[in-house]
Amino acid sequence: MPDKPAARHGARQASVGGETGMSGFGTLLLSLDIGTTHCKAALFDERGALLRMAKRETVRIRDGAFGECYDPEALWAAAAGLIREVAGAAAGQEPLPIAAIGIDGMAETGLLVGADGAARTPLLPWFSRIADAQAARIEAEGDAFERFAATGLRSSYKYGLAKLLWLRERAPELLSGARWLSAADYVAYRLTGAAGTDYTLAARTFAFRIDRKMWDAPWIRHFGLDPGLFPEARPSGASLAGARADAARALGLPAGVPVAVAGHDHVCAALAAGATAPGRIMDSMGTAETLVGMLPERPLTRADLASGLSFGLHAVPGALFWMGGISASGGSVEWLRDALGGGARLEYGDVLRLLADAPAEPTGILYYPYLAGAGAPQPDSAARAAFIGLAEGHGRAELLKAVLEGTANEMESIRRAAQTVAGAPIAAATVVGGGTRNPYWLQIKADVSGCTLHVAETEEAALLGAALLAGIAAGVYRDAAEAQAAASVGRDMRAVGPDPDRHEAYRRLYEEGYMALQQPLRLLYRSMAFRTWTAL
Repeated sequence: MPDKPAARHGARQASVGGETGMSGFGTLLLSLDIGTTHCKAALFDERGALLRMAKRETVRIRDGAFGECYDPEALWAAAAGLIREVAGAAAGQEPLPIAAIGIDGMAETGLLVGADGAARTPLLPWFSRIADAQAARIEAEGDAFERFAATGLRSSYKYGLAKLLWLRERAPELLSGARWLSAADYVAYRLTGAAGTDYTLAARTFAFRIDRKMWDAPWIRHFGLDPGLFPEARPSGASLAGARADAARALGLPAGVPVAVAGHDHVCAALAAGATAPGRIMDSMGTAETLVGMLPERPLTRADLASGLSFGLHAVPGALFWMGGISASGGSVEWLRDALGGGARLEYGDVLRLLADAPAEPTGILYYPYLAGAGAPQPDSAARAAFIGLAEGHGRAELLKAVLEGTANEMESIRRAAQTVAGAPIAAATVVGGGTRNPYWLQIKADVSGCTLHVAETEEAALLGAALLAGIAAGVYRDAAEAQAAASVGRDMRAVGPDPDRHEAYRRLYEEGYMALQQPLRLLYRSMAFRTWTAL
């Protein structure tokens, strides 16, 4: 494989010399991506060229009361440091001509902030299972289709409403006069002093009506909560407020620069990937993997509910997005690297060498990537990962390839569900994320799905999408179409197509093996006997 460039977008990357400034690049857009494993910041020009990018680890802590979580002050310190690194002006120089700041983030992660601006809780992550019981209670309190038609979701431990009920049961005083903010909302709040969110993040609380674009006050009060717990929700990328004077000075930003909550990281990435028309989808390959597509805004149906997908208001006005994903896609690869490493994680170069030595044809091993339960199109938190079909001749190479095949099979199930919802074939996908560095994984995905994959030349699609949305908020672009055209989104992609013979072999394995064994396995996982065995 060729060496990975330090930073890429399309065929362009602008090089910037240390203290010389960026006045020659015209309007600048700053974006932040508050992610599960890393926080990132980037500076783009109005053509979408990446000028600077920096990242820091999103450090997790373990709290005796809250479990695994994030420290708000540490998160803000990381975000502030990144802003200084990519946008801070040198001593004695004027701040860079940044037109706007856009912030995206991990959607369901959130915290309570008091009226005095102080964090009352850690940031409770989307992957925390502390609110399982509350999610089950919420599910029992409403009609499944009625709630889905309003929210685009099914009840889950991930969502803000379940986390708020969990917090109230343990310390009800925490909720008095507080606001629930997502991770992206919180960083915007620290920059501006204004509490607000966007539609894509509000919708991940299970308390926001996407059909009416408003908080569901009767539903919130049904659980004895104050609707005032939730901040004002606006369209994606709408300007929240200008940066506070003290924050701007400390970070080297222009005074009052507009700050926008750009929204859900995957929706921002879909905008940057050009997946903003019916039939165009994005596959974001990372620790978790997500397929995202777009539909015209319309009432949700029982067929949509049956698809297992989740839905929300798109960053593009007048549209919905659909979404389905695997919580442990790249996570399955990392798990196996640890398992095969003999006490140390198997080096990534060794992974690629083993995959190069694996036979070109399907392994015949079925891997179910449910290390963290199953999502769409058959959501099931009780599901477990499994290998089926192992033989004496299988070794490390076959196991690694089987994991890639299993994640590709799961994404194929989401693609087929999405075709039903869209009422049209999906024959191509734009692929973004760190997983695109693995050419064997890409080829397997193409062979399993029969689709052509268009590999975006930027791994920082969420950052670019947040920057474009900030540009729309600041009037740099009229709308998403102009932003995409100005940034040349969708050009200079390389294509990975399926091999017809391998596709036919994978199709049979998928239909006659992978899908045929789903229900027997899930019945086992849900059985009392299985729960008893695994508890021993």
